[in-house]
Amino acid sequence: MADAASRLRSLAEQMLGAPLPVRLKAWDGSQAGPPDAPALVVRNRRALRRMLFKPGELGLARAWVSGDLEIEGDLYTVLDAMAGLVWERGEDARGLVQALRDPDVRAAARELLKLAGPPIPPAPPREEIRRPRRKLHTRRTDKRAISHHYDVGNDFYEIVLGPSMVYSCAYWEDAGTLESAQRDKLELVCAKLGLKEGQRLLDVGCGWGSMAIHAAREHGVSVVGVTLSQEQAAYARKRVADEGLTDRVEIRVQDYRDVVDGPFDAISSIGMAEHVGAEKYLEYARQLYALLKPGGRLLNHQIARRPQRDESAYEVDEFIDAYVFPDGELAPVGTTVTQLERAGFEVRDVEAIREHYALTLRRWVANLEADWDRAVRLTSPGRARVWQLYMAASALAFERNRIGVNQVLAIRTPESGASGLPLRARTWHG
Repeated sequence: MADAASRLRSLAEQMLGAPLPVRLKAWDGSQAGPPDAPALVVRNRRALRRMLFKPGELGLARAWVSGDLEIEGDLYTVLDAMAGLVWERGEDARGLVQALRDPDVRAAARELLKLAGPPIPPAPPREEIRRPRRKLHTRRTDKRAISHHYDVGNDFYEIVLGPSMVYSCAYWEDAGTLESAQRDKLELVCAKLGLKEGQRLLDVGCGWGSMAIHAAREHGVSVVGVTLSQEQAAYARKRVADEGLTDRVEIRVQDYRDVVDGPFDAISSIGMAEHVGAEKYLEYARQLYALLKPGGRLLNHQIARRPQRDESAYEVDEFIDAYVFPDGELAPVGTTVTQLERAGFEVRDVEAIREHYALTLRRWVANLEADWDRAVRLTSPGRARVWQLYMAASALAFERNRIGVNQVLAIRTPESGASGLPLRARTWHG
């Protein structure tokens, strides 16, 4: 009988209908495939059961998070190679059912079941969010989703994000550091908003306070920052106090829908709108419009997906929904612009910066891997593996134009039509 790795490789290629682009290593010490290629390591039979009982992305993710599946060699190379076979083909349970109509694939699946051992589905890793069916994007469910993602521990985020504590796409020069690129991004946002001393800024989804602190310290504005994360708020308030800015920066644990003390001269929303959801996006846009003074500016910094031919067929990524951003949804940039305009905004500038996010994510992965043991101690091995996979796969997605990120500058233009922008608006680039 062939060794486990050879059997696995043959069966996988039969089921996928394509050569496996990586080396396989199995629990019995065997390996199969190009000897110099990076390896997918199947540490035990339980990994197979995870993938068989939940075919596609989620089964692979469960095997990875639990440590039943590992990668030996360059993580990005393996993820990029596997993306074309699994993620981009959409091999979920429905795809498997269709594939099983082929007698050869059915035979391969039966052999794989025998190789996997007892037909008992393994429990999901404890890092996977458990939740009943419920209505999405209520105040209660949004708070729970935000807590799952952000209340992992501020010490853990310090490892990943570095001293800037900015959890959104940086803005890079060729030889810049992560910290300088994040500072440049914050300054770019301030420039687009045209912040001036004495103005009021609302920072929606303020995170650990970096934008609020930068705007107050460098531009003399008063800032209200809102977040649903208790841990973020506590950290941000300490930073504000340490900077001596408590007279100019207020950090609240508050839903943006509950902010009633407008109007504001400007609003920044940086990496927050992905949590809003398609059904609530117009409500989000109208709320921000209502909170602005006439002539006030909104800078909406948001990840976007590519449009689909049938938009009703869009489904949230299984791995990200279960482990990273529960209930998060991405929209095409055109949809975002349309919704902002429907709310009354005049959209004046859209800047696509997806390559910048790929660079940012690779730095975050490097930070995590450089302090891996401490990150594991602060959270769990599974949680650290979630973040490693999520950030590395996202970096590749930005590089391959599967997703993008855009800064949209919109104005609550007054009845006079005076936008307040110079005739050549992009003076913020210097």
